[in-house]
Amino acid sequence: MTVIAVVALSVAGWRGWGWYQARQSTEAAAVYEQLRQAASARDIGAVRSAAGTLFEQYGRTAYGQMAALVAARAYVDAGDPKAAKMPLEWAVDNARDDEFRHAARLRLAALLLDEKDYDAAQRLLAVDATGRFAGEYADRRGDLLAAQDKAAEARAAYRQALQALAPDSPLRRLVQLKLDALGAEGA
Repeated sequence: MTVIAVVALSVAGWRGWGWYQARQSTEAAAVYEQLRQAASARDIGAVRSAAGTLFEQYGRTAYGQMAALVAARAYVDAGDPKAAKMPLEWAVDNARDDEFRHAARLRLAALLLDEKDYDAAQRLLAVDATGRFAGEYADRRGDLLAAQDKAAEARAAYRQALQALAPDSPLRRLVQLKLDALGAEGA
């Protein structure tokens, strides 16, 4: 009887946990849709509210990490890049998916670069990125080095980006333009 009771409780617990996760996901999806609509309407107050709800109540769902990127884009589009840093920092610290974490790091590094906070950008980019993000990190490092007037190091970073980027990557042309703009070494 004890074994049957333990098994029954385990099954009930497992189903209860599944129900809870499904409910959380459904609620998060509704708030995420509100966030997307607010971002499209450029309603920054509603963006802030929906993003806050997603981070606080549903941050462990996939919608939390997606919300960080949507909210940051909305803030940048509204001309408030300082506000965009908060959701990106949240995603760097809390995103469960490496894709979102890398995307947030790269976007945050771009904002720091615009603010001329080169040390913080450099710390943010000091990760060993592999796969499809390796080229993007190398490109962003090249941007950082070029902004610091380190042309030779920037060229090396841009070359590394070209080697890492897929042949059909739309970023390749931009990286090549940046490399060409730096001119030949010693020029």
